[in-house]
Amino acid sequence: MKLTAKHTLLASYVGYLTQALIVNFAPLLFITFQNTYDLSVSRISTLIAISFTTQFLTDAFAAKFPELLPTRATVVAGQLLAIFGITGYAYLPSIMPPYVGLIICTVTSAIGSGIVEVLVSPIVEACPTDKKSASMSLLHSFYCWGQAGVVLLSTLFFKLVGIENWRILACLWAIVPTVGAIGFCLVPIFPLESDSKESSEKAKKDPSARRMLAVFLIVMIAAGAAEMAMAQWASSFAESALGVSKAVGDLLGPCAFAVLMGLTRVLYAKFSDKLNLKLLIILSAVLCVVCYLVAALSQNPIVSLLGCALCGLAVGITWPGTYSLAAATLPNMEMKTFALLALGGDIGCTLGPALVGWIAGFFGDDLKISFAASTAFPLIIIVLLLIYRKKIRSR
Repeated sequence: MKLTAKHTLLASYVGYLTQALIVNFAPLLFITFQNTYDLSVSRISTLIAISFTTQFLTDAFAAKFPELLPTRATVVAGQLLAIFGITGYAYLPSIMPPYVGLIICTVTSAIGSGIVEVLVSPIVEACPTDKKSASMSLLHSFYCWGQAGVVLLSTLFFKLVGIENWRILACLWAIVPTVGAIGFCLVPIFPLESDSKESSEKAKKDPSARRMLAVFLIVMIAAGAAEMAMAQWASSFAESALGVSKAVGDLLGPCAFAVLMGLTRVLYAKFSDKLNLKLLIILSAVLCVVCYLVAALSQNPIVSLLGCALCGLAVGITWPGTYSLAAATLPNMEMKTFALLALGGDIGCTLGPALVGWIAGFFGDDLKISFAASTAFPLIIIVLLLIYRKKIRSR
């Protein structure tokens, strides 16, 4: 059977499932790590910091990847690192100092995640398909399905088999990056049309292109902040500010958020040819402002949780949509540009939740005030896209 661009897209979807697995699996085991290896909360927090720092560094250096290794070899290496990191949790802490083993797994997994994030989007962009923004949106929906699937299936495994058998689950989850590694070994990898020295030099000499790149970078930072501020704090907000149980809070908060975010991306992929992407992102940002205000100001816990969940619907299209707008607007967009935008998104993913925590702490751990302040993130997107709307092309 001859493999085509459709198979490349399928391999890319598995790649994003791998990223969702890396980001969401280990946090489910933090309490288990604490109890099994006698670790303090500060050491667990350090693991989180190591993970984010490693992914930042991977994103920052990703622009050099195409110069050092072929795209295929690099993306396969990312899947292999994910396999080593996920399965390593099952045995490395038992054959060396436990915390050292956890750090090794965290670092290798984060590098794999960073490679996936930086390379898979341009691989999809380069595929010879008619609906590129639809393909990009559908690609990013697989992170959402992966996030919800990892949480739900892991929780089901722990309930049926027992949390004490988590090492078996770690090995089972490695099936996902294994499929991804095999897929990327076989499918065709298409070059980006702009990945050439001539186009790169032309882009560097274009001041308008540099200015628009700065706009898209800020939009990516704001998009990441708007998304992760809610995703990271919805569960705690439900318990502390709304007084609902953890189970109810998790299902109606972060889990519903992830499902609706994925649904948004799938629906856009289906109807992309009938929608104006630029206008849709602006309207989505407006809805995001409304959702944060509803969550923060409503006196009814269910209505507040509804605001949290619908925020997933609001932020769903912004991240992949910004990639597509940038590719349509910037002349000669290349791998380095995708890497820079990914770095901006990751900065926002760290900055958003951190600001929510800092603002809440300043006002006596009041997350409602933090959520009200978080409307600044989607407002930045609205202002920038309206100011530069004539220069931004949609597709």
